[in-house]
Amino acid sequence: MDIKTQIKSFVAKFIRDDELDDDDDLFATGLVTSLFAMHLVLFLEKEFNVKVDNKDLDLNNFRTINAIVALVEKKQGEI
Repeated sequence: MDIKTQIKSFVAKFIRDDELDDDDDLFATGLVTSLFAMHLVLFLEKEFNVKVDNKDLDLNNFRTINAIVALVEKKQGEI
């Protein structure tokens, strides 16, 4: 399973919206919370063996599915 598919599967556990596109702002929808963001960071670190540093905790890195995928790919390139 590719990175995007894994992330979308995780997000679907929290957001029951089949209409969500890869570039939709997850936080602007009002469907996610700061607790979701914490779960997401832990999921990314565990699932993709990356370390999300304080400097990575910019909302823009987590705003969309595509932004999250880009962050994971960037972090994997740093290993």
